[in-house]
Amino acid sequence: MSLYRFDGIFVAEEEKEDKMEGEGEIGLQGDHLDPGLQTRNREDGYESRSGSNNNNNVEAVGSGDDHNAHDDDQEPPRKKSHRHTSRQIQVLESFFQEFPHPDENQRTELSKKLGLECRQIKFWFQNRRTQIKAQKERHENMRLRQEHNMSRVENEMLKEAMRNPLCTSCGSLVAATGGCGGESNFELDQLRLENARLKEELDTICILANKFLGRPLTSSMSPLFQSINPSSGEGSSSAPPPPPMAAGGVMEGNNGGGIPFDRNVFVELAVAAMDQLMKLAQQDTPLWLRTSDGRKEVLNQEEYVRVFLPCIGLKPNGFVSEASRESDVVLINSLALVETLMNPKRWAAMFSCIVAGAGIIDVIANSDDGTRNGTLQLMYAEFQVPTPFIPVRQVRFLRFCKQHMEGLWSVVDVSIDINREGINADAFRTCRRLPSGCVVQDLPNNCSQVTWIEHSEYDERVIHNICRRLVRSGWGFGAQRWVSNLQRQCECLAILMSTAEIAEHPLGIGPDGRKSFLALAQRMMYNFFSAVCVSSLRKWDKLSVEGVPEDVRVLTRRSRNEPGEPTGIVLSASTSIWLPTTKQRLFDFISDERMRTRWDVLTTDGQWEGVAHIFKSQYAGNCVSILRHKVSIMMILQETWNYASGSLVVYMPLDLHSVNMLIAGADSSTVNVLPSGFAIHPDGRNGHGTTSNDNEGNNFSETSGGCILTVIFQILVNSLPNNTISVESVETISKLVTCTIRKIIEFIQET
Repeated sequence: MSLYRFDGIFVAEEEKEDKMEGEGEIGLQGDHLDPGLQTRNREDGYESRSGSNNNNNVEAVGSGDDHNAHDDDQEPPRKKSHRHTSRQIQVLESFFQEFPHPDENQRTELSKKLGLECRQIKFWFQNRRTQIKAQKERHENMRLRQEHNMSRVENEMLKEAMRNPLCTSCGSLVAATGGCGGESNFELDQLRLENARLKEELDTICILANKFLGRPLTSSMSPLFQSINPSSGEGSSSAPPPPPMAAGGVMEGNNGGGIPFDRNVFVELAVAAMDQLMKLAQQDTPLWLRTSDGRKEVLNQEEYVRVFLPCIGLKPNGFVSEASRESDVVLINSLALVETLMNPKRWAAMFSCIVAGAGIIDVIANSDDGTRNGTLQLMYAEFQVPTPFIPVRQVRFLRFCKQHMEGLWSVVDVSIDINREGINADAFRTCRRLPSGCVVQDLPNNCSQVTWIEHSEYDERVIHNICRRLVRSGWGFGAQRWVSNLQRQCECLAILMSTAEIAEHPLGIGPDGRKSFLALAQRMMYNFFSAVCVSSLRKWDKLSVEGVPEDVRVLTRRSRNEPGEPTGIVLSASTSIWLPTTKQRLFDFISDERMRTRWDVLTTDGQWEGVAHIFKSQYAGNCVSILRHKVSIMMILQETWNYASGSLVVYMPLDLHSVNMLIAGADSSTVNVLPSGFAIHPDGRNGHGTTSNDNEGNNFSETSGGCILTVIFQILVNSLPNNTISVESVETISKLVTCTIRKIIEFIQET
């Protein structure tokens, strides 16, 4: 199935006028047109038509006089346009994102790889650059026209207000020199200047307090987090705790009380953040610089500081900056993506491996036309990376959505200033989100061009040493990971919603059975992430037992009648380790059921076989599988992901009764889930690293240094939640982790 349905070469249709006939298949004219190509095309036309000169008395040169030599009822022959395959277009689009101006060697390599002529490759890149340039010019013209109209309206309003000044107290017309109460405009101007001066002093005091006192000032000093009680006239600085998590990783809203705020301040902050996002998303801007290898863009900090004023105050001491930008084509239209981003439940489901939980604290502004245009929400979210060495990021931020023109949307996030928040600030002091978000432009075939910006400041000291490079490179919380996961989900939805016939396999799983297995796999993945990342979705208690390695984190929780989970005491052990091998190689080893006995310490005898596979991508590595042991009656449900941002292998045991029930299409919520598994990430060396291909032709970005492997096991040690936990149980699950890692290391050393 083709996910990206674009026309390949933009070949201009041959016009009936004679002047275009001599230009062959050149479809665009402009700055990128090679003059030598036009001459060669004319020569080719001379050779192709020279055989018919005696019969038709046609001149050999492809000039404007050719048309006169033909009969009136005959038209010059048309050259058939070349249609490229979806694979060729996908490879060309991917290469264009990295190298929009390929040299001759790169074009030659592409022509050999795709089976095209070098001239076709050159034409395609010329047309693509011209198309993008035209789109940019149209967007810029539209933006300037809108700004001009807004300025004209504001100018008219100001002129009208100056012609008819009104008193703010009584509403009557007053003279230009004073108000109805005798207060002069001069005095009002002095008060405004004094107010601005006091605000600057307040900002300075807040910064000094954060720097020297080591804690933020109380919110009673800031109008941003102060609410006034009309009856008492007293300010209240109490901020509610984060909203509780609801099922499915979505937090329950707090629309009733919410955080006290000044609506105008939040609106101004959102508008400034949106302006910054749009400037950061522009192509060919000095705000972004390419690395020496040309594979990654980094933010030009000097230019950024020169262009933008701080939206939420200066960077706290000890924090480091992280900025990344990624642009790609995604199989989703702008309206669907915007609706997903503005709905916390759908947002958390779309980015389940990044967003541990999300919720709306308050809705500050809504759209009047029924769309999301102009919607401003105060939100709370937790961001995660599946490793115990990177703490969950808790962020409280504004989310603002705006439609710039038909088919062009943008959604921006910006943290509210934690430096001025006295209550409940500790949980939000390790990270803050600078203007970040995405710009979405509709494309044909229900696709869109998504440009994603991620910009944050965080305390690097809370991150383990082996994971710091991963976060810096952008594969942790950066734009590359957001776009990669968006592509994965959209590709999966397109595959599952297709009307193609479902292949019959030995278990005889029909459409209803497939839905049941996919629903169970989705719950399994949610449970896996909550166990690895330890968000507020589920309460865990950390255990410290002598003899357990320091890098192995052992947690426990008591499950009492929670739906879809076994009742009793659950133990979880996890750790991460750096390995000197590529992510792709390690994923191939762990996901291959034939190699399972090499690392699975619980089933060392016999072999495993895959009896059913439900594919969620055009590549075989992304699927939900049912594995069966050839000796015993054990069965396993396993889901695997393999994308540039990371790979996952998650599994859980299934009994025969549950398998038969799911095949029949029964409700999967009655099946208890307690998964274990692996998460593999690039270690972040060299940014994007080098490019490699798997056996399916899928391009993955690898690093030359190695990868980071996270291992987690969960076991039910006791079916009675009130019983005590034995030391033997803790030691057993710790040995499961260490023995599994040792077997994986042995395999790497052998090969």
